[in-house]
Amino acid sequence: MDFESNLKANSQKLTAVFVGRSGCGKGTQAKLLINYLKSKSETPVFYLENGKTFRDLLQDKTYTGNLASSVNSQGGLQPEFLAIWAWSNLLVQNLRGDEHLIIDGVPRRFNEAPILDSAFKFYKREKPVIVHVKVSREWSKERLLSRGRSDDSEDVIEKRLSWFDIDALPAINYFREKPDYRLIEVNGEQAIEKVHGDLVESIFGTK
Repeated sequence: MDFESNLKANSQKLTAVFVGRSGCGKGTQAKLLINYLKSKSETPVFYLENGKTFRDLLQDKTYTGNLASSVNSQGGLQPEFLAIWAWSNLLVQNLRGDEHLIIDGVPRRFNEAPILDSAFKFYKREKPVIVHVKVSREWSKERLLSRGRSDDSEDVIEKRLSWFDIDALPAINYFREKPDYRLIEVNGEQAIEKVHGDLVESIFGTK
């Protein structure tokens, strides 16, 4: 029985991790995949969006929140311990074991990758799929500048683009070399519907 058939029979749980440059649309694609899963089976879906956790933390007027806000305003990358605390706490508090798991924006550094790997092994998540929504640095920069957000200055954007190359790509390559993972790379510089179609075909072998 293939993955699609297992999915319809509620006998297979999907674990998918979305990674990519800022502005690549990985959050949009994660939500489209969630809708697809819900249309195919009654299995619940847990969506771990790490960015929301950090946005909430930045609004928290605690010592940690203020320090994290300062890092963010300078276009810096939050320290590994804080990132790992954020997403691992969400797993601990929310996973029940009977759901599809969709993760958006983790890992962002190489050192996070083996910790995430250990979490998948602990929770017995079989054959996780790493979805790399690929866009060029230039495409990402243009997209981010067009949003017109106050925290998207050109200097800050350049820092984010650089840390993806320096920190996030090695994390993606960590999973590329592990046989118990599937790494799927889709062209993000297309219409949203086309990216989704390519993604579904890559994962399930069907549009």
